[in-house]
Amino acid sequence: MDTSFSRDQLDNQILEALMQDARTPFAELAKRFGVSAGTIHVRVEKMKQAGIITGAQITVNPKALGYDVCCFIGINLKSAGDYPSALAKLNALEEVVEAYYTTGNYSVFVKVMCQSIDGLQHVLINRIQSIDEIQSTETLISLQNPIVRAVKP
Repeated sequence: MDTSFSRDQLDNQILEALMQDARTPFAELAKRFGVSAGTIHVRVEKMKQAGIITGAQITVNPKALGYDVCCFIGINLKSAGDYPSALAKLNALEEVVEAYYTTGNYSVFVKVMCQSIDGLQHVLINRIQSIDEIQSTETLISLQNPIVRAVKP
């Protein structure tokens, strides 16, 4: 990873465009920004080498796939040393879609997606709370997600 890379306005414009649609052809970006497609390619490659661009992904609508319940679970571990093994066990649960090691009231904060409240109850009681390293949990059910955006380059 190249940590000496310094972004300029063109790099930021390229990032914004690709964050909106990662499938945008370099030729289209070149035309939009008044540079050659080769320049776009070089800039993207440099941002990949610098670790700024780490991949491209498709965004899916969880509700369209049947995942109607989104919740956040604050987890208290029995001890700080339990973090690596607890994280490995949480990572093995497909319902856990994000995890954060945090300061404050919880050691770990996870986002969980389930198809139903019954499914959430099963995951919470039989899979998460049964992890030996976990002392306690607090579950917050999301009612809606009105703001979703990536960081601005």
